[in-house]
Amino acid sequence: MSDKTARAELISLTAEVAAQLEYLRELGVSHVAAPGGAGAAAQTAAAERTPFASSTAANVHQSPALKRNAEAEARRAAEIERARTKPPPPMSTAAPPRPTGSAASASEQAEMATKRKPIAPTPAAHPPAPMQTLFGEIAPQDELSLPRPGETLEDVWRDIGPQCMRCPLCCEGRRQVVNSEGNRQARLMFVGEAPGADEDVQGRPFVGRAGQLLNKIIEAIGMKREDVFIGNVNRCRPSQNRTPTQAEAAVCKPFLLREIAIVRPDVIVVLGNTAMKNLLDTKEGITKLRGTFQDYKGIKVMPTFHPAYLLRDPSKKRETWDDMKKVRDYLNQTESRQ
Repeated sequence: MSDKTARAELISLTAEVAAQLEYLRELGVSHVAAPGGAGAAAQTAAAERTPFASSTAANVHQSPALKRNAEAEARRAAEIERARTKPPPPMSTAAPPRPTGSAASASEQAEMATKRKPIAPTPAAHPPAPMQTLFGEIAPQDELSLPRPGETLEDVWRDIGPQCMRCPLCCEGRRQVVNSEGNRQARLMFVGEAPGADEDVQGRPFVGRAGQLLNKIIEAIGMKREDVFIGNVNRCRPSQNRTPTQAEAAVCKPFLLREIAIVRPDVIVVLGNTAMKNLLDTKEGITKLRGTFQDYKGIKVMPTFHPAYLLRDPSKKRETWDDMKKVRDYLNQTESRQ
């Protein structure tokens, strides 16, 4: 046999061996043993399952040189294949490759198909139940904050309690809860923002400098303090006389509404921006609404400046006086309650 013929036959045999190795990879065989080794029988058995096993074996035995060359090519191909299919290092969490060809069993294929399915997103957990805060419910919804037929002011004040802790104002240094006071059948009611330092000490609303000015305003329209009912939206003094927050006002407001339902005045004068916005649930400012009667469940409401603001800006007293004259005229024009 000439060298040219032998070279051509070797190339053909190498191509056949490569094709056989490719088919073995498709069957899931990851290791090819050298001829004569422990894996020779298994390799032969695997080759016998291929359509061209007999012709390949015949070609291998045709020449010892070709056989040695073929074996060398097979070993090199096996080494390349082992390097390509080398399992990941121990630190890796990847799973070793599994057979995907015809050699894989039906159960394995089903298992692999299941694993390839996209993972359904975990359903969102139910939102946790509202946690009870240090200050209880910000917006009271219990029956204690709702008007009840036949209740008295004492019922409202008893529900509030002497040491109310429903909002943060309880922990800002307040001394005591300051409830409303006055004539329980008053035709005129005044509602302010919150107690100040003097009110916190005495436990009564409007007893400081702003309260003294309010007394003069009441007397200017021909009435006395004992004739009216006076209170605040919030019953605890905020630190440094700051404006109560909306959440803090929302806590106390239901108790004020219960007092209004009991007294049933003909007119309510809301003093200042905070009191007006909380009672009327409006976003308008006091400058825009003052001097014009508003309505709260059939009760006339007159917004005007707070006495404390008048002490800081006495020029607003004229406007406040104009507002109070409208209140006086309305009360004089309506019949007195029996």
